[in-house]
Amino acid sequence: MERALTRLGEREPGLQAFAHVDAEGARAAARALDAQASAGAPVGPLAGMPIGVKDVIDTADQPTALGSPLFEGRRPARDAACVALLRAAGGVVLGKTVTAELAAFHPGPTRNPHDAARTPGGSSSGSAAAVAAGIVPAALGTQTGGSIIRPAAYCGVIGFKPTFGLIPRAGVLAFADSLDTVGVLGARLDLVARVTAVLADRDDLVPEAWSSPPAPLRLGVVRTPEWDAVQPAARATLERVAGAAAANGARVTDLDPGPALAAATQAQRTVQLAEGALALADERRRHPERLSATLRELLDEGAAIPPAQRDAAHATAREAARELRAATEGIDVVLTPAVDGEAPQGLDSTGDPLLQRRWTLVGVPVVSLPAGRGPSGLPLAVALVGRRGEDAALLSAAAQLQRLLEGEG
Repeated sequence: MERALTRLGEREPGLQAFAHVDAEGARAAARALDAQASAGAPVGPLAGMPIGVKDVIDTADQPTALGSPLFEGRRPARDAACVALLRAAGGVVLGKTVTAELAAFHPGPTRNPHDAARTPGGSSSGSAAAVAAGIVPAALGTQTGGSIIRPAAYCGVIGFKPTFGLIPRAGVLAFADSLDTVGVLGARLDLVARVTAVLADRDDLVPEAWSSPPAPLRLGVVRTPEWDAVQPAARATLERVAGAAAANGARVTDLDPGPALAAATQAQRTVQLAEGALALADERRRHPERLSATLRELLDEGAAIPPAQRDAAHATAREAARELRAATEGIDVVLTPAVDGEAPQGLDSTGDPLLQRRWTLVGVPVVSLPAGRGPSGLPLAVALVGRRGEDAALLSAAAQLQRLLEGEG
């Protein structure tokens, strides 16, 4: 904990990853765990781990302001379910990490740890930056469009968006109820898996319980219908990873996502905006001046979407899920670009969620894996996509791909 606080003091002034820090509370919790361990009492699988919690997730002992002036100073009466599970396992909440406004698109003050003039992504910006800067080994995030995978990729850390509903959302800001997903960002895949296992109460998610995929690892490459929007360095990274995996024994095939999966990107946007407008109807009606212009415009757009269009988007989601399950028969995981390239210049945007949208719509688990550097020296990443409900298999395949890329497979 002292190492985490020292690192916080070194990096936070230029990083601005935290909306709130409780240094003394974290120290006290760590000392209490030390005392428990010394007395021979159980301390839990995450004993003493400093963890950042995205500031849209309720904490009873720290404010949860949702990245919005509307909720400045808000003090929840109780922890979100996921925070309570963390604490019960011995995890220590070091602080609340910066989020984009109401987990949407208007960015907070956080900077990319690799280049302060670039975005860290969003909306889980502070969580990704805090991990990448070495302040905490893991942090909680949420994803409605691309809010875990994109910042993880831009900051060069592991990001895991599990199957929709795997981690409880009680006490977490609701933006789009059929999309919002709690997930984990971390410095290592095994740490991400251990934290997720606690949050989901699933022993099969810890590395010791993983069963290896059938040899050889079977990868299906999806270049997506948005391939033309992917920057050359990100394209080259995907091809390099696929080639290296094949050279080290993986079976690599190309997959056609199908028409519904191709349409899923726009359908996700429709669902997100329509449901967001409903969830925030009171704030939009009573306090429009306290919402950013960016969010107001998106909520206005969402409110104008007719029910028939919402229904059609949900129908696309169901058909896209069927297409994906059929396309991945005989495939362990899908390999696809995580983002369209390096983190963009500037801090007035969190980047484009284009490539993450379809996977969120169909509710499947996704892992963002760092995969080298781009022409400006910033991180690049690939994404691995699993089948819905098969989170342990995805994590195991991700670990196997890491080993293959390191020449150990």
